Amino acid sequence: MKKRFSTMLVLMLALALVVSACGNNSKNGESASPSSSPSNGASQPPAKEPVEVTLAGWGSSPEEQALLQQVLDEFQAKNPDVKVKYEVIADQYMDVIKTRLIGNEAPDVFYLDAFEAPGLIEKDVLEPLDGYVTPEFDINDFEAPTINAFKSADGKMYGFPKDTSTLALFYNKKMFADAGITAPPTTWDELLSVSEKLTKKNGKKVEVYGLGQAPELARQMFMINAFGGKLADDQGMAAFATPEAEKGLSLVIDQHTKANTAGQPSDVGAGWGGEMFGQQKAAMVIEGNWAIPYIQTNFKDVDFGTAEVPTVNGKKGTMAFTVAYVMNKNSQKKEAAWKLLSYLTGKEGMKTWTSKGFALPTRKSVSAELGYDKDALRGALVAGSSYATPWQAGSTLPTIMTNFNNQFVAAYTGGSSLTDAMKKAQETANKEIKAAQ
Repeated sequence: MKKRFSTMLVLMLALALVVSACGNNSKNGESASPSSSPSNGASQPPAKEPVEVTLAGWGSSPEEQALLQQVLDEFQAKNPDVKVKYEVIADQYMDVIKTRLIGNEAPDVFYLDAFEAPGLIEKDVLEPLDGYVTPEFDINDFEAPTINAFKSADGKMYGFPKDTSTLALFYNKKMFADAGITAPPTTWDELLSVSEKLTKKNGKKVEVYGLGQAPELARQMFMINAFGGKLADDQGMAAFATPEAEKGLSLVIDQHTKANTAGQPSDVGAGWGGEMFGQQKAAMVIEGNWAIPYIQTNFKDVDFGTAEVPTVNGKKGTMAFTVAYVMNKNSQKKEAAWKLLSYLTGKEGMKTWTSKGFALPTRKSVSAELGYDKDALRGALVAGSSYATPWQAGSTLPTIMTNFNNQFVAAYTGGSSLTDAMKKAQETANKEIKAAQ
């Protein structure tokens, strides 16, 4: 009996030691017990779902779409806590965005052209981004004209430019050589002289213009500024019907109507300047970065170069066409939206997006890293980024543009004097602006 009791006591002590050991191991998270093993997830918190951020933009070429998807894939690989839902708005982009903003159904992040930026900033539907910016984001790396296009009157930042293009002088190297011209013109006086040498006529009919022109405000705004003119005043009223503005614009008009050494694409049956140049019906055109792949793809036999736009009145000038990523003020996912926006406009994302040359970087460091600042064709476009006039002039620009273009074409085709055309355009624009207030 005593022996049996002793045996039972030993067994009970052994069992107690086993239970105690299991308890200690369980506290250390090392228990082999199936009921408490981490492998079945019983003791783990549920996996956190990534935050879905909506991004909207307009349609582009398949090559550009693939490039953007590459950037988004790279972003999501580095930020698994954010899922990007990208939507292409193929038609009436700004109308769709404005409608969705009114209905509180707008995407978290979306494209915004500099042309449209002042209007949305005034309506207070965009999120100010100043409070999100860190020193590492390096705002000073952006070209000033492109980043300033998305600031409010009080200096707040509402968007960061994803890419840009300026205008440069494209010239046909063979035509230059045949005419004995060794270098592209650097001043407007030289441009006029060179245009005369390059123009080819068959009787009175011009077969090849020295310069192809685009008689529209988007290409002529810097010409208004060249002699101290301005497009609009501080109240957004049209203010271009002045002697100063007309001095620059008359250089464009007179070359067409008097010297007959410049023409617009429709004069030779072309649709735009790049086509006019590619068909070799103009020895020079002033075009943007978009013309480079177009000419190289469609007119492989044309040997061409680029140079900065010739100076006017001793001043450098060109246009900057830029688009930003902006954040919806009513977004419910602003932290994640900023992660996306800052990556797309940061150095890494921008490098991938602009790596194929479809558009140019707005960051100086990215242009330098990709070699665009020294590129034979894109160098002139990059150089213009620092002094370009952004295609922007307040929320009344659409009204001003429509009236300017209507009357400028009348002067360009000889149907009206430039002075009368500009006076009529300004008066009509201002009546429409006042009526809309």
